Amino acid sequence: MFDLEKFDLKLNTDVIGRNFIYAEEVPSTNTELLNESEFNKKHGTVLFAEKQTDGKGRKNRVWYSDDKLNLTFSILITEPKYLQKINILNFVASLALAVSIENLYQLRTELKWPNDILIDGKKAAGILIESTSKGSKILRLVIGMGLNVNQISFQRKFTIEPTSLKKELGHPVEREKTLAEILNNIEEILNTSNKFPDKILEDWKEKCDMIGRRITVVQNDVTKHGIFNDIDKNGFLVLRTNDKVETLHSGDVSIL
Repeated sequence: MFDLEKFDLKLNTDVIGRNFIYAEEVPSTNTELLNESEFNKKHGTVLFAEKQTDGKGRKNRVWYSDDKLNLTFSILITEPKYLQKINILNFVASLALAVSIENLYQLRTELKWPNDILIDGKKAAGILIESTSKGSKILRLVIGMGLNVNQISFQRKFTIEPTSLKKELGHPVEREKTLAEILNNIEEILNTSNKFPDKILEDWKEKCDMIGRRITVVQNDVTKHGIFNDIDKNGFLVLRTNDKVETLHSGDVSIL
């Protein structure tokens, strides 16, 4: 069982996670937070669930997570200054996860574009950002995050081999301390992104070992090959193929 008091003692934020909703079971933490209620109106609200019956991944995929072993949660963003910065928020969340894992457990992490966190080439965490809008105006945005913590058995077939903190360390990990550290880092990096967005991008690129390497990108069932040339200021992948350079907004990337 997740110990709320232990978690609260480790949380050092001013905003992120101060309105904290604990749920035994929800269909999806992202979906629940996107649907406004009296409990989730505040910017920085965090919804944490022990079990998701319809957990979401990118491109309508399913996020599988064993009950009460991992961290599956979403953060509500309603501050106007952040609502138009979805790609920057993706970098903020990725960096927060990576920094937290490295600070607490001294495990080297790698960031895989656009939103995976790897340990020794295996996937430990993922991020899904969703929003609601009226016309062209974004009203609410949620950052959904899943981190494999104490799960050691993964039965399904995955594109990238999964792992967990326990699997890498060889011992169980305290989820309360881990979640508090992630939220602490999200708030700190989010504040930095508001003042120095270029720094967030540079920090992210330093942790992406794919830059400069030959890759395959699958986008809308079209496969492209080339050099992972760079990430532009909007967070898009810059792919170089022969003498041509193109910018990709999304896709599944693998190293050749």
